[in-house]
Amino acid sequence: MTLDANARLLYGSPLSRPKFAKFAAIALAVLVAISTHVIVTNILTPLTPEALRVFGLAMVWGGLLSIIPLAILWFLDRREPESVWLYVLVFLWGALIATGVAQPINATIIQWVGQVLTLHPEIQELLGENAKMAIAAPLAGPIVEETTKGVGLLLVFWLLRSEFDSVRDGFIYGALVGLGFNFLEAPFYVAKVFSETGVAPWGGQLAMRHSLLGLGGHALYTSLFGLGLGLARQTARAWLRYAAPIGGWLLAFLAHFVNNGIGLLITLLIVLGGGQVTQTEATSKGIVLIDPPLWVGLVKGSVQNLILLFPFVAIAVVMIWQSGIWERQVIRDELADEREPIIKPDEYEQVKGDRLFKTRHIPGYSRRTALAIVKAQDELAFRKWRVKQTNGSPDTDPLVESWREELAHLRESASPVAV
Repeated sequence: MTLDANARLLYGSPLSRPKFAKFAAIALAVLVAISTHVIVTNILTPLTPEALRVFGLAMVWGGLLSIIPLAILWFLDRREPESVWLYVLVFLWGALIATGVAQPINATIIQWVGQVLTLHPEIQELLGENAKMAIAAPLAGPIVEETTKGVGLLLVFWLLRSEFDSVRDGFIYGALVGLGFNFLEAPFYVAKVFSETGVAPWGGQLAMRHSLLGLGGHALYTSLFGLGLGLARQTARAWLRYAAPIGGWLLAFLAHFVNNGIGLLITLLIVLGGGQVTQTEATSKGIVLIDPPLWVGLVKGSVQNLILLFPFVAIAVVMIWQSGIWERQVIRDELADEREPIIKPDEYEQVKGDRLFKTRHIPGYSRRTALAIVKAQDELAFRKWRVKQTNGSPDTDPLVESWREELAHLRESASPVAV
């Protein structure tokens, strides 16, 4: 039974049922409408025409800076590449829906903190004039933003099960959501500071938020939750399937909290050491006026994030490295008992020789066909592994059969290429 690309994508998903798909489409449209209204009303409308121009320019620069992390994610995804539209959809969840839903909730928390400080002026006096944001940032950002971004990951995990196989998939989807969120948030802060000071902080805001090759900040935070979801999908241990997502979200929250709370921590250390926190408007503007160049901000932000968030970066790097080992092992094991036209002996030798940064290529075919064969072989291997994990039989699984038929079709329809 041959399944087309859409049928494979939605295999086992509630979206394969027309009524549920219609409901999901309506719900998504409502979320998009609400988020767009919030972004236009609360973020764009208050900006002056000059600030809007800076906002648009910052989005262009942010898009260019996002090319590097997107290329890294695409390379990491090379053994089982997802469709481009899925990349776009996940990215837009972070840029549009997660941002639009989080903004009014964050504003409410900031307003509440301001009311508390009004009732307790001694706290304001103790922490200085930036007390409201120093307290609100560690409260609002980590809880609200990691939840609105995380919901997008949960939806992919639930609704597109056939496209969410492993730790590596979780990292990629999580980083994409974070990149999308950063794509809108970073230009907003650039425009906001420009409105207040007359200077656009390209190095201090835009570059800093695209540090670590664009995979720091929000991309790192949400990818930690993605790693937890991917581990839940990948593991055979029942308890870990429930613990890993919870642990992943807590790591995302903690990393975000550490980043947002460092200002409050420094302030408290100064106060406890007998110092006094003061920051006049002139001082604040002076800091902006010596904003570093873009490349300096990228380097400085990367060093700061690497030091401040080192445990979280290390967890992500180790888990991605281990996921590569796991992927190669699954492909070797599950393709070992396959024969032509699924895989040829010389092709299986390439499978056994696959390495960390190496990508196998099948000779004798056009580049497009060779890539399609490799993708189908890898998809077949992962699907067989998944079926075995659920105590099923790969020989009776429709998706396994479909990938085998796809490989046979690719062999038959391919024109020979001289090598």
